[in-house]
Amino acid sequence: MSDLFWLTDEQIAKLSPFFPKSHGKPRVDDRRVLSGIIFINRNGLRWRDAPAAYGPHKTLYSRWKRWSEKGIFAQMMVGLAAEHGEKKTVMIDATYLKAHRTATSMAAKKGGRGRLIGRTKGGMNTKLHAICDSQGRPLSLFVTAGQVSDYIGARALLSSLPKVDWLLGDRGYDADWFREALQDKGIRACIPGRKQRKTPIKYDKRRYKRRSRIEIKFGRLKDWRRVATRYDRSPKVFLSAIALTALVIYWL
Repeated sequence: MSDLFWLTDEQIAKLSPFFPKSHGKPRVDDRRVLSGIIFINRNGLRWRDAPAAYGPHKTLYSRWKRWSEKGIFAQMMVGLAAEHGEKKTVMIDATYLKAHRTATSMAAKKGGRGRLIGRTKGGMNTKLHAICDSQGRPLSLFVTAGQVSDYIGARALLSSLPKVDWLLGDRGYDADWFREALQDKGIRACIPGRKQRKTPIKYDKRRYKRRSRIEIKFGRLKDWRRVATRYDRSPKVFLSAIALTALVIYWL
């Protein structure tokens, strides 16, 4: 089939340092299995509907589940993104991702973090928080329930900010504690003030317009059906789907 996705030898060479060591029996062809996993994620298919060219669907699912739980796909994205070389500007934003009924069914396990799915005006959603470089390429990702404030995501991503001059964000990130935290890191905030502020906040409007690149990034991620609609119950597995998508689109 001409429309199937296949990783190149160069792309496999970039990913291979992040592969876990196989114990005992050697793994099935990494290129074939990972290409099948990417194809499934891009098209939002059931695992049993995987094309025969990628081998048994149980092999694809087993590799996907095992590596997702270990955080391998997230490590791949973070590892390759660490070579970004951004020194000037980063951006922060969040977007809603619709949760399918298969993700919201059944009760979450006791003692866990929960499904990270919340009810909003648009229904059951998960929220993706992201830090991007000046080109809109994702550097750090964080997932919460849909109703969670942007401040929570900002606080979680704060420690992963690279050493840059500027951070761009919308007025949803206008908080004194956040501005002070950025200042402590030597980062200048380009964030409009909330309308409730008595004293207007000055910001570089021309620079702020560049924030559209992170919105474009969210749109490109949502072109992949398994990201636009959350089918996975496990938030760790869903985060792996997002990381894998960002990895293929931006870092391979």
